[in-house]
Amino acid sequence: MNCRVVVEAAVPVFDVETEDEAIRIAISKTGEMLNPDLNYVEINMGKRTSPSGEELPPAFIAADEALVALELEMTVFNVEREEHASRIARKEIGQRLENIPLEVKQVDVIEDEDDEDETATDDTDDEDEDLEFDDTESVDDVDDEGGSDDDEEILPEFEDLVE
Repeated sequence: MNCRVVVEAAVPVFDVETEDEAIRIAISKTGEMLNPDLNYVEINMGKRTSPSGEELPPAFIAADEALVALELEMTVFNVEREEHASRIARKEIGQRLENIPLEVKQVDVIEDEDDEDETATDDTDDEDEDLEFDDTESVDDVDDEGGSDDDEEILPEFEDLVE
């Protein structure tokens, strides 16, 4: 079974003035920590809400420092349970993001695509069988049917240039 796991990270950012700047820096900082080992992890802005349900921006700024909520998404292959997938994702991401709190937000089971792949390859095989190639023409036939004499003119000029 394969699972898509979404992990929320709280990334601290220093010396920022706006929320947009804090988000850009947090995404860049997180990308640097994850790459090249985990370049398959997708980094997105997180979603925050107030206790009353109002949507808030993903960055909270106080005294030129920000705490940015990011969602890190990765696919975990060949797991037995969703809990196993969440543990693997949290461990892999957590090893590279030191001192950044993580929380697993969502685990989705990915349907096997083997059946779809088999039907796609069957369709391409049928298309290949429908194509017919005529291998009966030879190079001599092409020249007899009106091939250009440009080849003969190019060769003497080339030989003249070499001399």
